[in-house]
Amino acid sequence: MAECIFCSIASHAVPAELVAESDSFIVIKDIHPQAPVHLLIVSREHIPSINDVEPRHQAVVGAMVVKAKELAKQFGLSKGYKLVINCGTDGGQVIPHLHIHLLGGKKLNGFT
Repeated sequence: MAECIFCSIASHAVPAELVAESDSFIVIKDIHPQAPVHLLIVSREHIPSINDVEPRHQAVVGAMVVKAKELAKQFGLSKGYKLVINCGTDGGQVIPHLHIHLLGGKKLNGFT
């Protein structure tokens, strides 16, 4: 999807601070971090939201979650971290492309 910023970043057409990548996802640093560690694990395939995930996406979503766990260890989040998937505008989703927020590095309370 040409107008999607995450699709443009995943194809390397738009620069971002890349942390990791695989055939099915990329990991970038959030440009407006809400915690000392705030990474975005973004599917390469344009999936608008978690509501659009189909059985054929199980492998990629599972791989994204496993990568989040590995990144938490890599970034020293041994005291804990939060994974967030926003869905729809009322759910706080700003970019309509499936991504997981990995937040940590401080005590996180509530839903932020």
